Amino acid sequence: MASAASHVSFLPPILTFCGAAVIAVPLFRLIGLSAVLGYLAAGIAIGPSGLSLVGDPQTIATVAELGVVLLLFIIGLELKLSHLWSMKRDIFGLGLAQMALTALCLGGASLAVGLSPNAAFVIGIAMALSATAIALQMLGERNDLQTPYGQRSFAILLFQDLSVVPVLAILPLLASGMAVENGSIVDRLLVTAEALAAIAAVVLVGRYGLNPFFRILARTGSREVMTASALLVVLGAALLMEEVGLSMAMGAFLAGLLLAESNFRHQLEADIEPFRGMLLGLFFMSVGMSIDLALVREQWMLLAVAAPVVILGKTLLITVLSRFFGATWREGLRSGTLLCTAGEFAFVLLPVALSAGLMLPKDVQIVTALAAITMLLGPIFSTLVEKALLSRPERADEHGEDDLPGQEGELSSRVLVIGFGRFGQIVNQVLLSQSINATVIDNNVERVRDAARFGLKIYYGDGTRLDVLRAAGAEKAEMICICTNDPDTIERIAEILHENFPNARSFVRAYDRIHAVRLLKIGVDYQLRETFESAIVFGRSALEELGVDAETAASCAQDVRKRDIARLFLQKEIGAMGGAELVVGARIEPEPLTSPTAKAKALSPETRDILGEGVL
Repeated sequence: MASAASHVSFLPPILTFCGAAVIAVPLFRLIGLSAVLGYLAAGIAIGPSGLSLVGDPQTIATVAELGVVLLLFIIGLELKLSHLWSMKRDIFGLGLAQMALTALCLGGASLAVGLSPNAAFVIGIAMALSATAIALQMLGERNDLQTPYGQRSFAILLFQDLSVVPVLAILPLLASGMAVENGSIVDRLLVTAEALAAIAAVVLVGRYGLNPFFRILARTGSREVMTASALLVVLGAALLMEEVGLSMAMGAFLAGLLLAESNFRHQLEADIEPFRGMLLGLFFMSVGMSIDLALVREQWMLLAVAAPVVILGKTLLITVLSRFFGATWREGLRSGTLLCTAGEFAFVLLPVALSAGLMLPKDVQIVTALAAITMLLGPIFSTLVEKALLSRPERADEHGEDDLPGQEGELSSRVLVIGFGRFGQIVNQVLLSQSINATVIDNNVERVRDAARFGLKIYYGDGTRLDVLRAAGAEKAEMICICTNDPDTIERIAEILHENFPNARSFVRAYDRIHAVRLLKIGVDYQLRETFESAIVFGRSALEELGVDAETAASCAQDVRKRDIARLFLQKEIGAMGGAELVVGARIEPEPLTSPTAKAKALSPETRDILGEGVL
């Protein structure tokens, strides 16, 4: 039997990471800096160059990389193939131009300081890449991913991720002096065929298999099973891509992209988000731990010159190129500062170059330290520039192109409808009559499938979960309509909305009068009892059938509405009997709050007559 110590041996590093994060991140957010910087600083503090609480950063590197994988999956969920196609000019135009020019400039600078051409090529490519995790995390914190500059920045990052695969294939060719034998050509063709087959498999399964798969699991009603299935899809796609020589992150992105049209996208995003946040923080800490402070002290002069050159040079190039592709100078500068760091894949390319003999070990150590330092200083630079730009309002003549095409998806919907039963369906019909495409979520799988038969797109999701509401775009919605049919569920959702989304107007379906009063006390903006209006219309039609003219019947119905509204608010303030005198036809007689236990006795001749006791 294993000893007790072996069962808890994994606890010290976990406690170390959690303790470092909960101390560093709030401190950095308190002084107005990004959470990314807090994680990086925490990694430096607990790493080999700091307190040495974690001796070998490589032990967590593999697990930490899963944070980037999950991040790319969520980004894929937020896109659509049509949206991606509309970004082709920025992906393959702006992205290619940034990659080529940045690699050429930084590679040329490396060649100028005496490095070999092969080493200069590797350094140029490695430093031209940008930190996807850092950039997307900062865009998320600023809520800017759907802005024009956010979309262009993402297009550049996407091209960079796509370029990693051919770059990794080129490095062995450089090592062999471009001498390729016939056998190696066949091998490479086989590897290429395997990669294409794996991509085709992911596409086919994602297109035809995942929706039925998630529909079956959702019928079980088990939240844990849905979470496990989401992780299975993400990690399975990532592992398959890695097995055929592609990037795990790209596999996860492809899986997310294929599920972007799925009815389960919001639920999947909510299930993955907690894992993404924790593992991404771990990734940033692993980057901080990789910084060798002893090497930094030894080569401080070189790094003190190289780091600003990389950061400022990449900022300038991306700013100018973004302007050339239609952005304003302001938007270009925001993209430039966001992407001025080296990327995560630099830590992949440099060891490969070392093992292939393209670079010397000392050069690899210096460039690795340089990449980590840019990832530490870049977010600080970006934050300072962002604050400076926000302090200067954008002039009307500085606006560039309108929003990029394809941005008007569900995440930017003005209205979020929760519940698609008989009540929610009618509400949605009214909204659609004015071309308002609301995002609709419902936790009934059959209802989701039936809606598709009528050409309606609704998503599977539990409206009582805050993370699902966030994933469905509640933070950006102008109005949130609660149309479910369970009073307790309605109140629970209303409380979540009141506490977390105060800027969205809440329109809520009430079950009865008592339920409506409780909703008013929660603070909803509008409530309506599910049978109230139908009863009003019913009664008005009855009056007309009995010979009352239409105008008088309508006036009577409106009078009942007004009395009911006034009574509701009086009941909210006073209690159940508040406004009782407003009920049409009511005859209110005073009653004791409790029945008397003793018989009343007359105290005077007058009261004896009232009580009928007569004269003694």
